[in-house]
Amino acid sequence: MNARQFGGFGPDTIKFLRQLAKNNNRDWFAENKSRYERCVVDPAFQFISLMGDELESISTHFEAIPKKQGGSLMRVYRDTRFGKDKTPYKTNIGIQFRHEVGKDVHAPGYYMHIEPTNVFVGVGMWRPESGALRAIRERIVEKPDEWKKIVSNRKFKTIYERQGDSLKKPPRGFDSDAPHMEDLKRKDHIAVMQVSLDDISDAGFAKKLVRELKKATPYMEFLCKAVDVPF
Repeated sequence: MNARQFGGFGPDTIKFLRQLAKNNNRDWFAENKSRYERCVVDPAFQFISLMGDELESISTHFEAIPKKQGGSLMRVYRDTRFGKDKTPYKTNIGIQFRHEVGKDVHAPGYYMHIEPTNVFVGVGMWRPESGALRAIRERIVEKPDEWKKIVSNRKFKTIYERQGDSLKKPPRGFDSDAPHMEDLKRKDHIAVMQVSLDDISDAGFAKKLVRELKKATPYMEFLCKAVDVPF
């Protein structure tokens, strides 16, 4: 790993991702593996290392791990076993800072996605397993006023857009007239903030990002309490 300080995800990183999208094959990637390490892995590890310190100002329970296996940088290799798309590589950078008790991407956490045409940061829980999802729904029903205050907060709503899939009908076991029914139908509890290429190229991006992540703290804390993990 390059030991220099994080200087931003610059033009070389974006150029590599664009070229990978046009040359998504094993021969090209093998020829450009050193560029992948220099343009993607090095700045990603520098950013992750920096976020390890910055995230502590939000919570000490989310992990920033700068390593390839089991770390915060998601694998570049796609799982091609089940989908029609057989291209071998992801053409984006995925970085996750998940809760220390989580074993996969479904745990509470923070996620950053970088591709040339779409850069965003997500907070929350993506596709929580059925027991966790039911616990979130039950907490919303038990604390409707607290939930309303969190999701209607102006600072939160201005920056984050709640996204994800939903059921078409009320979930089983919940009254159709229960408060916040549209939120009870959600299968995902994620909120997304759009980020620009200029933002991520800034050496001070980590500090700026954490300032925005703090505005989602009540949302994250509510979800963590619902699934009985510390925040």
